Amino acid sequence: MKIVACNSNRPLAESVASILDLPLTKASIRRFADMEVFVEIQENVRGEDVFVIQSTSYPANDNLMELLITLDALRRSSARRITAVIPYFGYARQDRKTASRSPISAKLVANLITEAGANRVLTMDLHAGQIQGFFDIPVDNLYAAPLFSRDIQDRFGGRDVMIVSPDVGGVVRARTIATRLNCDLAIIDKRRERAGVSEVMNVIGDVDDRDCILVDDLVDSGGTHCNAADALMMRGARSASAYVTHGVLSGAAVARIASSPIQTMTITDSIMATADVDRCQNIRQITIAPLLAEAMRRISDESSVSSLFD
Repeated sequence: MKIVACNSNRPLAESVASILDLPLTKASIRRFADMEVFVEIQENVRGEDVFVIQSTSYPANDNLMELLITLDALRRSSARRITAVIPYFGYARQDRKTASRSPISAKLVANLITEAGANRVLTMDLHAGQIQGFFDIPVDNLYAAPLFSRDIQDRFGGRDVMIVSPDVGGVVRARTIATRLNCDLAIIDKRRERAGVSEVMNVIGDVDDRDCILVDDLVDSGGTHCNAADALMMRGARSASAYVTHGVLSGAAVARIASSPIQTMTITDSIMATADVDRCQNIRQITIAPLLAEAMRRISDESSVSSLFD
């Protein structure tokens, strides 16, 4: 078993390797003068079970090309099996045609990863579960729900908690955590006027004098979660917090969250935190390294990954 770390989230790869008590495989992943990506695997990987850790976060296209070229390099080096470990799968929001003559980019990226040489994909909290069907190779989709549930119990134990889905599409995800915690569920009815802009219309559920926790798979501009927190506080919530798996946090998102009613937004390290995120007082990060490491160990041992969540 060997682990190759690309450049998008090296601290996470180092944490995973430390937990598995394995050194990272020596590899050179660099740019030519014209910014072409060049990859050289500097160890023998013939016949090895190799895991490539790379989130396709910002800059998404550069990180995706790094992953594809690394997969190709390993395939041409005769690795026995190559698993693409993609903690954050970019392009996942383009999972269907939303207008005439528009692409399904998530399917295109799935084809690219498969053709580049991946035999298996390990990812976390896909934006839409059906993306697993875009691949013609096995996909293990891990969930942050158990991790979030334990953290909520530690931080909110004994308080009157209500789990809130920030939109109708995330109800199943929010209900999973509400069921684990044996607490109530509320839903935000949201209408999006245009891409990147959301308007909260209604709160379904009695949130009065409750500690409300928004649960979602990713936060990008932060508008949805900030508007949802405003709506919850206007309807009498005692506090508003958020648990989000992928902290994309593009543009002015960090500043928007810092000035919002959100008491604390908890994200994972599936995407490496920027300096702005580290400085923000109401954004905290928890690690998924133990979960990824255990899933990788089980894949290598040919044992059950799904039993991690039983």
